[in-house]
Amino acid sequence: MKIVVCGAGSVGRSIARELIGNGHEVTLMDRQSSAMRVAQVPEADWLLADACELSSLNEARVDEADVVVAATGDDKANLVISLLCKTEFGVPRTVARVNNPKNEWMFDAAWGVDVAVSTPRTMTALIEEAVSVGDLVRVFTFNQSGADILEINLPADSPVVGVRLGLITWPADTVLAAVVRDKRPFSPTGDDTLEVGDELLLVCASEADQGALRALLVSTADEEE
Repeated sequence: MKIVVCGAGSVGRSIARELIGNGHEVTLMDRQSSAMRVAQVPEADWLLADACELSSLNEARVDEADVVVAATGDDKANLVISLLCKTEFGVPRTVARVNNPKNEWMFDAAWGVDVAVSTPRTMTALIEEAVSVGDLVRVFTFNQSGADILEINLPADSPVVGVRLGLITWPADTVLAAVVRDKRPFSPTGDDTLEVGDELLLVCASEADQGALRALLVSTADEEE
């Protein structure tokens, strides 16, 4: 995905680093020259510009973006950015940071906000969820153990669709914790069969082979794309 992150502070940089680590193309923009800490996220494209101005958003080519993240420390700016990106550029998905909980009621479709969130980890997961069918997304990492909670929506050509869970050999240190189907979660048993569109929530140790897990759940053709 092509993602534009508006606001290159600690939150914006944290989001950018994680998205780049997951293989996405990221542009970081900020109106403050002091925020241009390029060395901290050298893989990103950097732009010194005010994201509340149409000319700046044009320069950032947000019309080509799959997602725009308004991650500044100013709620007013985040609302303006979201509205401009949605109404003027037709960005498919906007994710806006809420700094003051008292302002949360404004972060809705009327202001062009698709998703309003406050923590970087949650923002990353929701950004990637825009194309998460077939994508293995890290939702949360436990600080002490380093274990990850991963999420994936099974595509139609997943090798495990139609397979009983009792017949699936999961990679070491990987546990299927829950399945969400038709918006309802349930604890899976060995007799349950996976279906297209199932949302799997998995817990993996820090040393677990996530590549092997991806190969198990996603077809080779999807990985090549």
